[in-house]
Amino acid sequence: MAGWAEATALLVIDMQRGYDSEEQYGLRNNPGCEMNIGMLLEAWRSQGWPVVTVQYDDPDEYSLLRPGTSGNALKPVAAGEADLSVRKSVQSAFFGRPDLHAWLQENGIKSVAVCGVRTNTSCEVTARMAADLGYEVLFVMDATYTFDLKGPDGVVLRGRELAKTTGMNLEFAGCRVMYTSELVG
Repeated sequence: MAGWAEATALLVIDMQRGYDSEEQYGLRNNPGCEMNIGMLLEAWRSQGWPVVTVQYDDPDEYSLLRPGTSGNALKPVAAGEADLSVRKSVQSAFFGRPDLHAWLQENGIKSVAVCGVRTNTSCEVTARMAADLGYEVLFVMDATYTFDLKGPDGVVLRGRELAKTTGMNLEFAGCRVMYTSELVG
């Protein structure tokens, strides 16, 4: 046990190279995301607090995020040493391997800060599940990004709109939506 009972674990979700493909994923919001994640990682590591990286292993054989491809690799900002590395093939980091919830419990961690890629899918789902499991959740909005998305009615919602909606959803669900400057000063 690392003595993290009062620490907040930083969950860096799906910061993978494949998401850099505008051709596949379209336009993204928040170009400052990587810089903010870098600041969070630096702050967490300087405090000796736990860092968890999560990677999406897309089972689709044509995906840029499938295992064994360069797109599955973490981006340089997230590629440093992690205290736990979780692999998943679904949206929530809590359904990955190794078991994130068990690891947090074993280490006495009661609080998580969520950042990474896709604000409105993997990040939001992980944050909601963390809250449902009883963790204090800090959702670091400016350390996430997402993409413009066309709905079933053909209307395109911009990434910034989807992110704003996620923030509202998470506040309603009992999470604290925050910004990098509030955590690292």
